[in-house]
Amino acid sequence: MKLTPWRPKNKVSNIDDFFGLDHPFFGLTLFPELRQLSQDSRDWLPAIDVTEEKDHFAIKADLPGLSKEDIELSAEGTVLSIKGERKHEKEDKDKNYHRIERAYGQFVRRLDLGEPIDISKVQAAYKNGVLDITVQKSPGTTVKRIDIAS
Repeated sequence: MKLTPWRPKNKVSNIDDFFGLDHPFFGLTLFPELRQLSQDSRDWLPAIDVTEEKDHFAIKADLPGLSKEDIELSAEGTVLSIKGERKHEKEDKDKNYHRIERAYGQFVRRLDLGEPIDISKVQAAYKNGVLDITVQKSPGTTVKRIDIAS
C-alpha cells in the first residue's frame, strides 16, 4: 500500500506567509477570520511516518512535550489509534508576549493500515518525544466465500 505525505499548510496560510517575520508588517494578516479557522483545524495534530515491511508496520509519531501517561494507543481490525493531550502551560501575565504559536489540546490520529493486524503483538516505546510503534500483520488472513441461502 502506498502512502502519500500529509501537507498541513493551506492556501490561506500561504497568503499570510507574505507577512512573515522579516516583513515590516510582521504579525498582520490579510484575512484574520480565515486565518483563525485554518489554525483551529490544525492546532495540534502530530506528524507521523508509516513504513511497511513484509510482516509488520512501523510508525513514528512526533509528540514533543508529552509524557507517556498523556498518550493512549489502541488497535482494532485494521485501524491503529493514537490519542493524547498536550496541556496548556499557564501564561505569565507579566510577560509581554509577541506571539504564542505552540499548539495545545487533544488530538486523535486514526491510521487505517489496510491489512488486519495482530493486536496481541503491538509494541510501543516513547523516548525523547518520539513514539515508536511496531504493528505485526495478522498471519493467515484469508477470504472466505459465503453461500447465500434462498
